[in-house]
Amino acid sequence: MNTLFDKIWDAHIVQKVDDGPTQLYIDRLYCHEVTSPQAFDELRNRGIGCMRPEKIFCMPDHNIPTRNQDKPIEEPVSRHQVETLVKNAEDFNLSLFGMNHPKNGIIHVVGPELGLTLPGMTIVCGDSHTSTHGAMGAVAFGIGTSEVGMVMASQCILQQKPKNMRISINGTLGKGVTAKDVALYIMSRMTTGGATGYFVEYAGSAVRSMSMESRLTLCNLSIEMGARGGMVAPDEITFEYIKGREYAPKGEAWEKAVTYWRTLHSGDDAIFDKEYSFDAADIEPRITYGTNPGMGIGISEAVPTMESVDEAGRTSFKKSLEYMGFKAGEKLLGHPIEYVFLGSCTNGRIEDFRAFAQIVKGRHKADGVTAIIVPGSWSVLRQIEAEGIDKILEEAGFDLRQPGCSACLAMNEDKVPTGKYCVSTSNRNFEGRQGPGARTILASPFVAAAAAVTGRLTDPRDFL
Repeated sequence: MNTLFDKIWDAHIVQKVDDGPTQLYIDRLYCHEVTSPQAFDELRNRGIGCMRPEKIFCMPDHNIPTRNQDKPIEEPVSRHQVETLVKNAEDFNLSLFGMNHPKNGIIHVVGPELGLTLPGMTIVCGDSHTSTHGAMGAVAFGIGTSEVGMVMASQCILQQKPKNMRISINGTLGKGVTAKDVALYIMSRMTTGGATGYFVEYAGSAVRSMSMESRLTLCNLSIEMGARGGMVAPDEITFEYIKGREYAPKGEAWEKAVTYWRTLHSGDDAIFDKEYSFDAADIEPRITYGTNPGMGIGISEAVPTMESVDEAGRTSFKKSLEYMGFKAGEKLLGHPIEYVFLGSCTNGRIEDFRAFAQIVKGRHKADGVTAIIVPGSWSVLRQIEAEGIDKILEEAGFDLRQPGCSACLAMNEDKVPTGKYCVSTSNRNFEGRQGPGARTILASPFVAAAAAVTGRLTDPRDFL
């Protein structure tokens, strides 16, 4: 019996090249402003159009400001990239959800919430966190700009088939433990290269009980341990999430689709190239201490000692601690922070804002903390307002911004200053990721909220 990944991959094979790559049909291409311009230029140079324009959806997200989106973008490079995407979408007759469009947002948030991302699909985008969409039971992965052009021109891509890995999380997650903590825990055990060359299927009772938003967070971070992508088999939670969404099948087509989607799971006798299993009870709220997402600890734990680090990794470990201003063996609970970022394609969904609001309700933002609070889409923002979360945030001293990638990668004005500590719900803590010299501590919305109201790293379980 094939794995879930094999089933979807095999159903999309156009042809195989002996001792070479597979030509794979692609159901959906997502385009944003950063990685698509050269691909469009290539089509122009070759005098061709997009083979199946109805399969391609464009939206700016990386460079857009999170304030005053109704005004022209001030930063010239960002403005040029966004304007170029608008022109390219018009020239090639592609669907565009531009700035201020009610369907705009971070592309990896918008795809699932519109029902553009569906089980059984192959999905690509010129962005590594395309792995997010695998949570819907799709094969989704990031591609390079030349490959974006290849998909535009042919609706196919040449790919070497990855190996299969299954990671099971069994048991029940504890109080204050989220999918973000699960992902950070897995990365700390697997390292940032532990899944290189693999497509990961997440399984086990803890994963099956996760909401759709939580699964999206989990799959989003697959890339951070080197995986080509991550996925969860679709089930009733998936179907309930998709039903009624704008681009989801309707009527008879819905019944037919669900019948097919129910076949999308790994068989009991499916063989994986590697399997790992973890116990949900071992996971507590987590934070990172270093400069890659795998350098993480439980909130109550200490930074590893130099002796506990593999000899080959000690130089980079020491360099990371120097950059972060931390010491080997020290506990970080209580460490002062200056910035908090809630948002990104990792944690910019309504569930993340509900979690953040749960802790800040009735409290107030700590003096000296700058909070950058950014929904993942206009749809999420409308839901925040409908549920009164905006009022909770306002009363607690927080300023809600407009949707975009924002401080996740600091390609707009939302930057963390040199040397400042930011508890961030985003996906990467690389040197300079949130601004030159910025110090990023990755965490869940619960941990971010606790830090925001105390001004220091705090165990969110104290507030729940």
